[in-house]
Amino acid sequence: MKKLEIINLTKKIKAVTVLNHVSMELETGHITGLVGDNGSGKTMLMRAICGLIMPTSGKVLFDGRSRQDADPTIGAMIENTSLFPDMTGYDNLKLISRIRQTASRQDIRDAILRVGLDPDDRRVFRKYSLGMKQRLILAQSIMEKPDILLLDEPTNAIDQEGVRKVHQIMQEEAARGAIVLLASHISIDISNLCEKVFTMSHGELI
Repeated sequence: MKKLEIINLTKKIKAVTVLNHVSMELETGHITGLVGDNGSGKTMLMRAICGLIMPTSGKVLFDGRSRQDADPTIGAMIENTSLFPDMTGYDNLKLISRIRQTASRQDIRDAILRVGLDPDDRRVFRKYSLGMKQRLILAQSIMEKPDILLLDEPTNAIDQEGVRKVHQIMQEEAARGAIVLLASHISIDISNLCEKVFTMSHGELI
């Protein structure tokens, strides 16, 4: 069983401390919840885990090594994520897949189908509904069968049938052996899926 360890993670932006000595341990095969008001630090923590921001101090370890050295595959659906507006869903994911070169064309098609979209849809991303955009971004986050899956409000703007599908995907990814961290303000997301829940406030775990 592999672990993601966040140890005393602190991030300061100018005079503001946005993460304050955050520590948690997440394990493969489990969905962990992260709750808190807007601005509590949930999204910033996910960005730090991804490496999108550099912490002022503290560590992120995967399987006992620094995240940089371990280089786990990370799938992320984080606030304000977008894709290329004038490309189809499939072409967007195909382009992104070139970064790590681990997802095959069939992996991309399978991920799009799993979220309830059509990989052969020729509409470009900007013509998708908000719910379809959410689904495609979820497909992008799972197409590489990631070691770590970070989902920030994944059911926003998704209909009831889509919510069930998103829940199923999270459970399947955890069963596959991924570490899944779910941030959501929707109580049913947390209560139905998470074995452990952390609460954040003003950049701290409470």
